[in-house]
Amino acid sequence: MVKAIVGANWGDEGKGKITDMLAEKADIVVRFQGGANAGHTIINHYGKFALHLLPSGVFHQNITNIIGNGVALDLGKLKKELDDVTGAGVPAPRICISDRAQLLMPYHILLDSYEEARLAEKAYGSTKSGIAPFYSDKFAKTGIQLCELFDAQALREHLREVCAYKNILLEHVYKKPLLDADALAGELLSHLDWVRPLIADAAKLLREAEKAGKSILLEGQLGSLKDPDFGIYPMVTSSNTLAGYGAVGAGVPPYAIKEVIAVTKAYSSAVGAGEFVSELFGEEASQLREHGGDAGEYGATTHRPRRVGWFDCVATRYGCAVQGATQAVLTAVDCLCYLDEIKVCTAYEIDGKETRDFPATALLKHAKPILKTFPGFGRDLRGIQSYDELPQAAKDYIDFIEQEIECPIRMVSNGPKREEILYRA
Repeated sequence: MVKAIVGANWGDEGKGKITDMLAEKADIVVRFQGGANAGHTIINHYGKFALHLLPSGVFHQNITNIIGNGVALDLGKLKKELDDVTGAGVPAPRICISDRAQLLMPYHILLDSYEEARLAEKAYGSTKSGIAPFYSDKFAKTGIQLCELFDAQALREHLREVCAYKNILLEHVYKKPLLDADALAGELLSHLDWVRPLIADAAKLLREAEKAGKSILLEGQLGSLKDPDFGIYPMVTSSNTLAGYGAVGAGVPPYAIKEVIAVTKAYSSAVGAGEFVSELFGEEASQLREHGGDAGEYGATTHRPRRVGWFDCVATRYGCAVQGATQAVLTAVDCLCYLDEIKVCTAYEIDGKETRDFPATALLKHAKPILKTFPGFGRDLRGIQSYDELPQAAKDYIDFIEQEIECPIRMVSNGPKREEILYRA
């Protein structure tokens, strides 16, 4: 059986914790898209970790962790991440990397940074991790697959062709130093000794596992509103963040995905630019940011302060719908305990008209939030071990959100640790 765990919003919803928790009963966990531009924060008995490329099942020794063909694979960052995890006392995880995964190259990172600088005030708010140039190359058919490391001469020839084109951009558009194809090839080939044992036909492995009835978790990065087709384009990522892409980015049959678990926070948060209708500013935002999560609302990868706002029913209902969510998880309810009143965005006003539908970006730019106010919870929710023990105000808040997003909320997280989860009938 295949389950997908994805974000219903802008990312940063707490998917890492949920994957880490559900992975305990899984056989395989797969990262199917994105790169090291975002991270999943996990807190367990080994410590606190921000995973960027490693699947969230690496803390379970019985699990095979697959980096799928849809991932933007930065070998240097992956090696460091593996070393950091094992250096913290975690037993060496079982890792498999698709031989069809494409490599994120140093020039992707350079071009990402140069283009953001060129755009200046019109920049996309990129993490400058090379993601957009990487996926541009992939679909322009100039990318480099991991399996190309097995033929050094062909790899060098491929890189010379790529660098000839990239150097035109670097010289005439960005006025920057040129690339050395042979040096890049040498850098890639230096990784071959440690990465060779991890490379396999991951899609074949997954097909066989699915036929054998194994439990497979597909782990997505970011969320619905950062999808390049259905998100707040153009302020989106460059890979599809929807569960449906898991079939492509991992290599499983579409019909095999039986459950889609959409994760959403009890309030809204986002890193980077783009439309964010329920956003808070000033002191209200500062307080929510500082109370958010285990160490405040700061990006797991970028460490940038996240933008925060009230829970957005319009965006989340849409996010669950485009994901095809069969259930939702509501995280970080404990972070709202300091508030005497909690607001929720229930609809948008666009050019004088009220709507409950999430519009395309051109209209979204004109949207204003319509808010409903709820009483605060009146107590700290940390330490509560049963959903029935929650104060009625918290239950009313969760009931309202479930009704508005039109998706059953099966789990509620009341803290950052793996065991801080409340199951809801």
